[in-house]
Amino acid sequence: MKPKVFIDGEAGTTGLQIQKRLESRGDIKLLSIDPAKRKDAAARADLLNSADLVILCLPDDAAKEAVALITNTAVKVIDASTAHRVAEGWTYGFPEMSPNYRSVIAKAKRVTNPGCWSTGAIALLRPLVTGGLMAPDYPVSINGISGYSGGGKAMIAEFENPADPTFTKVPYRIYGTDLKHKHVPEIQKCAGLRIRPLMAPSVGRYAQGMLVEIPVHLSHLAEEVTPADLHSLLSKAYKGERFVEVVPFEQSTAIKTLSPEDLNNTNKMRLFVFGKNDGEHARLVAQLDNLGKGASGQAVQNMNIMLGLPEETSLG
Repeated sequence: MKPKVFIDGEAGTTGLQIQKRLESRGDIKLLSIDPAKRKDAAARADLLNSADLVILCLPDDAAKEAVALITNTAVKVIDASTAHRVAEGWTYGFPEMSPNYRSVIAKAKRVTNPGCWSTGAIALLRPLVTGGLMAPDYPVSINGISGYSGGGKAMIAEFENPADPTFTKVPYRIYGTDLKHKHVPEIQKCAGLRIRPLMAPSVGRYAQGMLVEIPVHLSHLAEEVTPADLHSLLSKAYKGERFVEVVPFEQSTAIKTLSPEDLNNTNKMRLFVFGKNDGEHARLVAQLDNLGKGASGQAVQNMNIMLGLPEETSLG
């Protein structure tokens, strides 16, 4: 019998992307709610408890409410919100996070889908910390740029809807100036950092795609570490991975510019190490689609693993 999957919040940005990836699949049965009953708790509860796996694409509070409605202990859940990113009893859904981590996700009943910034930052940081090149108390700074779709409906309206009071025509702007970015706790926890990382995000006037950057002072790492050493450790960590590629060091050194949109509509992520081996600094960069590997693609990847289906199905 085909496993039944229900997307709670299928009308949102991430939900629509997931539904698009799943709607033509013949190996699952995609459940859907009558649009008129989306706010009907009883109707939602019925679907939530009749599915084999539920994907929550809801605001944090609504995601918590949805989990509370699930009384069937056999139901598996993937939460794409921030609500459970560091919660006890939830498995962090980054399959490439460590060797054999897929088996942890496969056994899990509750999986929290990572944030887009977090996916890039953790991919770059965790191998360096666990590998001993970066101390857990290294003062990490994270910056970069994302398409405005990463900010949800409010930010999309800001850039697309002239009738919205927040509408802007600026090509680029910073945000998160309160220094309380919602992805910081999961980055700190999963990267193994003792010091809270500094997030300095920005958004561009384009829909999707992102670059996550971490500047590194080599003198503050382990003794005599070079950019090539950082690259070697990252390459070892992701050797053989289908969706995470560490771009060859020689190729990276020849790159003069990098676009945030190159991996749009895929579930892929590319990692780059920039810097000269006789220099003082390195620049670590993750390139990914904030709606792909940073959201819907990763949710589908986790779903495939949890249901015992081929991991690459519906993913480019």
